Order: sequence, then structure tokens, then C-alpha cells
Amino acid sequence: MEDVQRMLAAVTGTRDCIGVFQYALRLAERFEAKLFVLDIVHNPFAYTGWNLPIPSMEGDYQRLLKEVRHRLGVLIGEAKKKGFPVESLVKEGDPATQIVRVVEEEKIDLLVMPAHEETTLEHFFSGKMAEKIIRHMPCSVLLVKVEPTSVCEVGG
Repeated sequence: MEDVQRMLAAVTGTRDCIGVFQYALRLAERFEAKLFVLDIVHNPFAYTGWNLPIPSMEGDYQRLLKEVRHRLGVLIGEAKKKGFPVESLVKEGDPATQIVRVVEEEKIDLLVMPAHEETTLEHFFSGKMAEKIIRHMPCSVLLVKVEPTSVCEVGG
């Protein structure tokens, strides 16, 4: 693992994201690696053929994107103040697809993501997300077990 130079912490809005970020940050500091922090937002307007004429929903979606960007900025703010190389990324779409894409584009050596327990409802909507990602991953994956926080809300 001494060749880990670029790490990705996938926080995707889960309850465990603060703990995953903190774990990834400590690991990146130890390896002197650049850390990317990724959150993925599902875009309900990305599906063609739905023809949803609901302009207020588009406004809500834009507010959600702004909130996610703000939350990531707050999350990585302290590390950046200390001069640590950390970069936030917000992508839209299917989490498994976007994580694999970012890993390939940024030439990531190690993906760090939560090993949270899925509820039946989460499993229905997302499938076994970790399995889907791991099958297509061109790098090593570290699943982090952390005590979940009440919500992944940083800085309100």
C-alpha cells in the first residue's frame, strides 16, 4: 500500500459519511496522498421521456446541489486550512457508475467508502451498491465500519 498517492472517499449522503471522511483523511495523511471527497446526487430530471413539467422541482433540485456542495466544503474546510491536498467533487447520476468513472478519471489508487448496513428499503432502491462498485473497480477498495452519526449534516 505504499504506492497509494490518490484516494477517493465516497460519501454519497449516507449517515456514515463524516466517519468515512475522517478515516480517509487520516489514512491519506499517513500515506501523504491527495484525497478526493465525492458526493453523488440523483437527478430526477436526467431520465429522458419522463416529460415532467414541474418547474418547482427543478428549483428544489438546484437547491439540493447547492446544499451538497456547501456541506462538502464545510466537511473538507479544516483539512484545506491546514494545507492538506483535498478536493471535493459533486456528481449527478447513478452512484456506482459515477464512483467508477471518478476512480478512472482521477487515477485513484484506493477507494474508501462506508460499509453500512442496508435496510430492506435501501436494498430495494440501490441494490447491493458496494457489490456493484467493487465488481467494476480498477483499484483497491476499503470498506469502513463506523458508528453512524445521526445524519450526514455538517455545518447546517
